[in-house]
Amino acid sequence: MRAIQFHRFGGPEVLQLDEVPDPAPGPDDVIIAVKAAGVNPADTYMRSGTYRIQPELPCIPGGDAAGDVVALGENVTGLKIGDRVFSGVAMGLDFTGCYAGLVKRPAKHVLPIPEGISYAEATTFGVSYATAHYALFARGGAKSGETVFIHGASGSVGTSAIQLAKRAGLKVIGSAGSEAGLALLRGENVDHAVNHREANYLDAVKQACDGGGPDLILEMLANVNLAADMEIAGQNGRIVVIGNRGEIEISPRMAMMKELDIRGIMLWNATEVQLSDIMADILAAAAEGAIKPKVGHQLPLGEAAKAHELVLQPGNAGKIVLIP
Repeated sequence: MRAIQFHRFGGPEVLQLDEVPDPAPGPDDVIIAVKAAGVNPADTYMRSGTYRIQPELPCIPGGDAAGDVVALGENVTGLKIGDRVFSGVAMGLDFTGCYAGLVKRPAKHVLPIPEGISYAEATTFGVSYATAHYALFARGGAKSGETVFIHGASGSVGTSAIQLAKRAGLKVIGSAGSEAGLALLRGENVDHAVNHREANYLDAVKQACDGGGPDLILEMLANVNLAADMEIAGQNGRIVVIGNRGEIEISPRMAMMKELDIRGIMLWNATEVQLSDIMADILAAAAEGAIKPKVGHQLPLGEAAKAHELVLQPGNAGKIVLIP
């Protein structure tokens, strides 16, 4: 089969399209013919060698895939050849193997794709929606009637968070840095959309909160925005840091005065029970029609290097997907 591999750590240029042996299922495994593979920022960190998880080399990156079942282990029940399925990081915390024509996964980490959801859309469930759900509810304690500000809301995690928050009865303020991004947010029916490239956008957030501040902030780029989050958060507000790409110097004074909680999130810290509950709720939301995944760039498998460049650029709208 064809697969993207890196044989050494480095920039996007280390990704290469190779011919590798087809995987064979063990007794409890499923082989999926990959129709779409999701691209996540974590894939780029792993490729560069800067991630906490250091894979063996050569490595096939990618933790999210959707496709058709083409082989089953002898112990597998509940699935059959030809089933449309997906597997993602939230199901087994496996970050590798999906940038390929075929991927092997334990059957317990494979789920049917809900009706009306495409292969590309299904690649959003295992990281984007799972991360948004974990950030909102398990870490953020979001409750109906509260206000959440999603600081950088036009990407895949951001749009996932908008949909899940609206379903849960929260007032949603979202930010983007372009007119296209703002149009996307309005299309997602946010209560207020603000341009975080404008000088007075924090005032717009406060106005949307009737002069107060959000109960909860989901932060996608903490090294740039955390100080601003602390400034606009409401009294006893919670700030959940989802993304960060550098260091920042802040004064704790605002956190003291407002008694703020600043919380980190890393999906692999969720328990197996939490992850199972998260995926069940996401699939229930999809079945209800309450969520509709947003897919952005769809690139051929051989353009994985370009996908790795795109996924780190600001202003991405929706999930970036590779098509084998």
